[in-house]
Amino acid sequence: MSHYESPVREPLITGDNITYTKITDDIVRTTEQKPPLSWFIGFGISAFFALVGTVAILYTVWQGIGVWGLNKTVDWAWDITNFVWWVGIGHAGTLISAVLLIFRQKFRTGINRAAEAMTIFAVICAAIFPGIHMGRMWVPFFIFPYPNTRGPLWVNWDSPLLWDVFAISTYLTVSLLFWYAGLMPDFATIRDRSKGKLRKFIYNALSFGWIGTAKQWQRFESLSLILAGLATPLVLSVHTIVSFDFATSVIPGWHTTIFPPYFVAGAIFSGFAMVQTLLLITRKVLRLENYITLAHIESMNKVIVLTGSIVGVAYITELFTAWYSGYLFEEYAFYNRAFGDYWWAYAIMMTCNVITPQLFWSKKIRRSIGISFALSLVVNVGMWFERFVIIVTSLHEDFLPSSWLYFLPTWVDVAIYVGTLGIFMTLFLLFTRAFPVIAIAEVKSIFSSSSALARKRQIEENGDDFESKYGEAEGMKYKDLKYNVNTSND
Repeated sequence: MSHYESPVREPLITGDNITYTKITDDIVRTTEQKPPLSWFIGFGISAFFALVGTVAILYTVWQGIGVWGLNKTVDWAWDITNFVWWVGIGHAGTLISAVLLIFRQKFRTGINRAAEAMTIFAVICAAIFPGIHMGRMWVPFFIFPYPNTRGPLWVNWDSPLLWDVFAISTYLTVSLLFWYAGLMPDFATIRDRSKGKLRKFIYNALSFGWIGTAKQWQRFESLSLILAGLATPLVLSVHTIVSFDFATSVIPGWHTTIFPPYFVAGAIFSGFAMVQTLLLITRKVLRLENYITLAHIESMNKVIVLTGSIVGVAYITELFTAWYSGYLFEEYAFYNRAFGDYWWAYAIMMTCNVITPQLFWSKKIRRSIGISFALSLVVNVGMWFERFVIIVTSLHEDFLPSSWLYFLPTWVDVAIYVGTLGIFMTLFLLFTRAFPVIAIAEVKSIFSSSSALARKRQIEENGDDFESKYGEAEGMKYKDLKYNVNTSND
């Protein structure tokens, strides 16, 4: 056990019969055996919604964006709302993995792989929307800065659409490298267990011939730290650039310097909630309760309540800034959000994002699987409505009252959004089928210090004289931990 680790910290690997071999068997099992029925049901539902969304996207391309619910004033609505929402969800995955790696937090091992995969799939879903809302899907090359033979024609560097291209492509590239680099040792493990020649060949190619030498592990550690160092500032910069889509405009309610940190905090908030949702589903469907434990869930909930509080402060700061500015139109923009035609959306946003996360101050609620799952869904609903409120309520009543119209989405708007949810879940379920959901090598690295079996052994060896060394209060903690380790594996 590490000298710097608290002896009463909760185990991150539960189960009294866990061994190094069983860790490999439990995690690789999902790639070798037929998935449970619940996996097939989830995959069927996700694939159906993905098909519906694909049809809606093709219908939009064929007919034009006039099939959406856009009107004279609201020329951005569900498309940009969904884009910002998906980019925000994609933030937390890489952030969790990179920051926790840099700070050497051991609870990272159970959640980083699924979180990194979530980033990739969320950014793919987000990238769909800029292409669609251009209106001309067949000329997307106009938004990429590359030398061409059509004369002195370059992209418009003042266009937020171009900023989004750079933000998404850079973030996707680094996140993909970070995710894939961590998979290589596990691909080699699956290769060595494979019996079929084709399967062995595929996983050998994916692992780049990894054999686990000391030199390879050294380079693996160096690469992971370098990519983590690159990814961490990217998490801040990418959503800052997305916020510039709004902050650089002159529309009341958008033209504010608080947007960059406000958007980053909201992105981390919604991203952590989505990671929580996926982890709770994954641990149940794939029977990974020993590796995604209540300790992981509670740690995630602590981050959710922290970032939710930051978002709440940002809301209050916005209202104060609008009032303190003395600018009539800025004041009206926020009054209209809270008491105008879309008051119901504002109420949902405030309830889901500010009020309900505060329930996580209760340890009992933080450690409740059912409540954690419900609140993680509530947070993502609230964050979607936050983007909807920012965009639609700032646009639907402009400076010309005769042009004011109430925005209503069409079936195409709804179908595309539901379709991206289907695409996301389909990709994630395929990921759980073909790749290890948890990093095998990293879980094994903490087994000797952070498993229930190791803690039980340590308690039995040191528990008798712990009270005499550290006092009655710490001795009680030891006794409680010994009882919990012996009676509960969840």
